[in-house]
Amino acid sequence: MAFRHVAIIGLGLQGGSIGLAVQEALPDMRVTGHDISAETRLRAAERGLVQQVFETAEEAVSGADLVIFCVPPGAMGAVAAPLREAIAPDALVSDVGSSKQLIARELGAALPDHLVIPAHPVAGTENSGPDAGFAALFRNRWCIVTPPEQTDLLKLSALVEFWEALGANVERMSPEHHDLVLAVTSHLPHLIAYTIVGTASDLEDVTQSEVIKYSAGGFRDFTRIAASDPTMWRDVFLTNREAVLTMLQRFTEDLTALQRAIRVGDGDQLFDHFARTRDIRRSIIQEGQDDSRPDFGRSDHGKGK
Repeated sequence: MAFRHVAIIGLGLQGGSIGLAVQEALPDMRVTGHDISAETRLRAAERGLVQQVFETAEEAVSGADLVIFCVPPGAMGAVAAPLREAIAPDALVSDVGSSKQLIARELGAALPDHLVIPAHPVAGTENSGPDAGFAALFRNRWCIVTPPEQTDLLKLSALVEFWEALGANVERMSPEHHDLVLAVTSHLPHLIAYTIVGTASDLEDVTQSEVIKYSAGGFRDFTRIAASDPTMWRDVFLTNREAVLTMLQRFTEDLTALQRAIRVGDGDQLFDHFARTRDIRRSIIQEGQDDSRPDFGRSDHGKGK
C-alpha cells in the first residue's frame, strides 16, 4: 500500500466506516481523524473509529499522505480551505460525496496546490453519526473514482488500491457521467421517498393513524430511505441540481404515461412496464448489490455481513 497515514475529516457513517475498515484491512496504516462536533469526537474515540481523534483538523491531517473529506457536500470547500497549509504538499486529497462535479470544483479551489481525486463509495444505510459506522460497509459495493483529465497515475492507482483493500469494487468515470448516473439510481429515489413519506405524514390526521398502522412493505422501505441524513441530502440535491432536474423531468413524463394508462384502462401497457421493471430488480440481485430475502438482508448491516 502506497499510503502510510490516512486522515479522515468527518467521523459519521462514511468516515467512521472507513476508519474501522482501514484498521481491519490495513493494520499497518496510521488512521487519524477529526469531526467538528465535540460529541462526535468523544463517541468516535470511545468506539475506536480511528486510532487517534484530534481536537483540530489541522492536527489530524498533519503528516498524512491521504486525506479524505467525509463531510456534507455543501460544506466541502469551507472545511477544506483552512487546511491548505496543514496538508502535506504531496498528499492526495479525496472525498466520499455523491455529487462529483461541484465537489471537484470546490476542493480544487480550496486546495489549489494539492492533487484532488474525488471518489464516491456507493454504500450506506439510513443511519448517520459515529454509531452508524461498521467495517464491512464497503464490501462488494462500488466505489466510483472521478479523476481529473490530467492526474498523477501513480496516485490514482494508489487510491484505487486503497478502496479495493477495503473490499470495494472500483469503477472510473467522468464527474459529469457520475452525476447523471447517480441522479437516477440514488438521488431521484431519495427525492421520491421523501415526497411519498411527506404526503403520508400530511394525511396522517385524516386517516387517524392508519397510514402508520397499516404500512405495507413498500411504504416501510420508503420510510427507511427517507430517514437518511437531511443535511447531506439537502446538499446533494443542491450540488447536483441539473442532473436531478433532468431525471425528474423524465420521471414526470413516465409517471404521466402510467397515469394515462390507468385512466383509460390500458392493462397491457401497465403489465409490460411492471414486467420490465421486475427484471431490473432481478439484475440487481444477480450483480450482488442486494439480497433476495424478504428483508433484503438489511438486518445484517450492523453485523458486517
